[in-house]
Amino acid sequence: MIRHRLRDTYDESVEQTYKVIGEPVSVEDAQVLAASDPYQFQWWALGLVGARPVEGKKGADKGIDGRIYFHEGDRVTRQIIFSVKAGKLHAPYVRDLRGVVDREKAAIGVLLTLDEPTKAMRTEAASAGFYKSPWGEHPKLQIVTVGDLLDGKRLDAPPSRQTSVTYKQAPRAKLKAAEQSPLYGADEPEVD
Repeated sequence: MIRHRLRDTYDESVEQTYKVIGEPVSVEDAQVLAASDPYQFQWWALGLVGARPVEGKKGADKGIDGRIYFHEGDRVTRQIIFSVKAGKLHAPYVRDLRGVVDREKAAIGVLLTLDEPTKAMRTEAASAGFYKSPWGEHPKLQIVTVGDLLDGKRLDAPPSRQTSVTYKQAPRAKLKAAEQSPLYGADEPEVD
């Protein structure tokens, strides 16, 4: 969340000014996280795309691991649904996601995976067609690997300025010389 707030406040260039320690930076790191704590892997993977994890009991997510909401016009809110898989992939995962997207009336469904999808999975995803937004057509079902995301690939979705990460957005910083207030209690005399 802090990374998203920094990006909102300054812009994406702020990411060059700090380093996150303890977070996977390679597929191998992600594999270690997935093996040691699958739920932390899931939350980390959702963070790569700015999706909010679904709240609730572990295993009771009804096929939805995360969501991003976006807006079309003043009163129309749509959603992108995410399913995260760290283990061996199977073609039914794509069919299951398609069913969840239909049930939830979501615009787009994304399967985030650690491993490369099979040809059958890609064919199944392609058969879902496209979601038409005011910004163009986007594949209704997408399969994106952690490796793709770490290499800088983005989702094929409406522009990020239309998406609503589900926390209050930080105000943009004014890049003038900032006034720094004294530390708490710095104006007070020392007491022995």
